[in-house]
Amino acid sequence: MSMHTTPAPIRSRALFTVFLKEVRENLRDRRTLISALLTGPLLGPLVFVMLINVSLQRQFDKIDKPLPVPVIGSEYAPNLLQALKAGGIVPGPAIANPELSVRQQENDVVLRIAPDYASSWRKGEPVQVELIYDSSQRDANPAVERVSQLVETYARQQGAMRLVARGLSPGTAVPVSVARRDQATAQARGVLMFGMLPYFFVLTMFMGGMYLAIDLTAGERERQSLEPLFANPVPRWKILLGKLAAISVFSTVSLLISLVAFSVVGHFVPVEKLGMELEMGPRFGAHVLLMALPLIVLLAALQSMVAAFAKSYREAQSYLSLLMLVPIIPSALLSVLPIKAQDWMYAVPLLGQHFGIMQLLRGDSLSLHQLGLCMAGSAAAALLAVLITAQLYRSERLAISS
Repeated sequence: MSMHTTPAPIRSRALFTVFLKEVRENLRDRRTLISALLTGPLLGPLVFVMLINVSLQRQFDKIDKPLPVPVIGSEYAPNLLQALKAGGIVPGPAIANPELSVRQQENDVVLRIAPDYASSWRKGEPVQVELIYDSSQRDANPAVERVSQLVETYARQQGAMRLVARGLSPGTAVPVSVARRDQATAQARGVLMFGMLPYFFVLTMFMGGMYLAIDLTAGERERQSLEPLFANPVPRWKILLGKLAAISVFSTVSLLISLVAFSVVGHFVPVEKLGMELEMGPRFGAHVLLMALPLIVLLAALQSMVAAFAKSYREAQSYLSLLMLVPIIPSALLSVLPIKAQDWMYAVPLLGQHFGIMQLLRGDSLSLHQLGLCMAGSAAAALLAVLITAQLYRSERLAISS
């Protein structure tokens, strides 16, 4: 009987032994290290900030630099053209087919002045100019807005001069004025640009542990190393917890690197030119990490659960690639349906983390109640996922590769 009895100290060290074994082995795996420490946490922030910088720079160029605009009928409104030139518009020669030119993106906007502009102007009648553009071309929007604002400013000035010439106050034409009081802070406006940040963080956590989860389940199953591991006189749940701990550590490290990377590269985004502010310091990082801890365990359990159904490494990789679509759901849903956050929503995994991170980005404090709901909801889901995965680990079929 004594031959089959495992001493208590050995059993108590089983979980820690499995954890150290898996971490040590995967630290030598280049694919796991690249995925956990480079691809997600570093490449994501760099690409994200690079795309924002390129987009902003193109918009700044169209706002600050002289803007060439073809003008049809320029001879009918010389004063209007002088006003446009003063605003940085460079009138170009007329083109035969402005609609086709805009659709083919040869020009962002074309200005067309009606032939009766001069006669209507002399009679004091309303005159019309046309801005021909394609609203589906987002890159053209800054140019369209710039030309439109200059024309409208010129129209208001000329309208005021007409009223003064008739002995009337310019305010007569505007009996009601709207005074806008924007309550958004500079930091809150930064959410408009960094609204996809929660998705990046969740994806980083997912990628940080994905290849490790595959290797520790489907990989070992394919290499036929799970069967001798399960043959040890150690409860299966301790083996599972050791593996989940290893996956969670890699995901946590991946998230930490991503948080540091975003805090560094965020200084290279010219948000101040847009009247925005970005604060992703230690306080922001600590709150995000705290909200993410139960979510990390949930993702590790889900990855291990899905990988347990695969018989090979490649098959598990295909399954988890589909599972990777799950973190997109909250960001995609909220981009289409702007939902006002309710307290109960913080208890929904992924959704709660999304609302919490967005609230921190706005510069608003996260209450203990909201933080508690966020962690409790994800912790409950993580516990359920761990229990289901533990049931899969009790099956002898898990150790069989074919």
